Amino acid sequence: MRHVIALDVGGTGMKAALAGPGGELLHQARRATGRERGPEAVVAGILDFAAELRAYGADRFGEPARAAGVAVPGIVDAEQGVAVYAANLGWRDVPLRALLGDRLGSVPVALGHDVRTGGLAEGRIGAGKGADRFLFVPLGTGIAGAIGIDGRVEAGAHGFAGEIGHVVVRPGGIPCPCGQRGCLERFASASAVSQAWAEACGDPEADAADCAKAVESGDARALAVWRDAVDALADGLVTALTLLDPRVLIIGGGLAEAGETLFTPLRDAVRRRVTFQKLPEIVPAALGDTAGCLGAGLMAWDLLDTAPSALHTGSTTSTTATPPEVTT
Repeated sequence: MRHVIALDVGGTGMKAALAGPGGELLHQARRATGRERGPEAVVAGILDFAAELRAYGADRFGEPARAAGVAVPGIVDAEQGVAVYAANLGWRDVPLRALLGDRLGSVPVALGHDVRTGGLAEGRIGAGKGADRFLFVPLGTGIAGAIGIDGRVEAGAHGFAGEIGHVVVRPGGIPCPCGQRGCLERFASASAVSQAWAEACGDPEADAADCAKAVESGDARALAVWRDAVDALADGLVTALTLLDPRVLIIGGGLAEAGETLFTPLRDAVRRRVTFQKLPEIVPAALGDTAGCLGAGLMAWDLLDTAPSALHTGSTTSTTATPPEVTT
């Protein structure tokens, strides 16, 4: 069976899959990045993981992968195939596309930014399926964004398009590592909510999920923390929709797991702020932590001009080969 390799590299772990011609995930595996051993070890681990997946696919399906797609965090030069910088992995200027191509027998390799890659999947076959314009915003440790236009994701002239987390929503506010003050992600990311709630409740171990539960129970302190985060998020999103006019606004990441505890007040807050703008549909992301692998698979198939028309999640196991070691 024709298939491609899809890799989603995170700060602490890697998710991988073999994706079939219809986009279905034929095999899935996970492994730690080993970042505690340094950036060279991380790169070596990626190459080894991809090579093992290639061998597994060739044994299981009778032919090697036709292409590969890989999503990585940080600053990415997708056109040159270079992972420019990732603070949490410690690397700089890694020619990852060339390295993977050599390791995989000169197959074509697509390299993409993790958020834009996940956004590609959400836009094409997830929560934004069928929308000609969408904005995907995951709320995690930070806040990023993917701008979707007619089935593709816009990277920008220098690869920085979609960085909504660094829109200033509270001028003169909390300092941000980017050098500005009052950036959106300092108020509305999952980590920002966790910090604010830990301080408000006096429990240094409390996090955003705990805050959401306290909101649901009517805790006044939690309601105040949550309201501040939702208001900041709404301010940032209205700026984005004023500039981009998306048809669908997709919210993902850890904070979105609060469900309607987040989405009900957020939709109300955005609605109150818009004037002449068209209010987009505001929906939760649909693909969860498979979005990166699905998007990497889409990028790989795009290289072959055989992008799948639909995707289905799932996995199969081999009876003739030993799959790569999986580390959770």
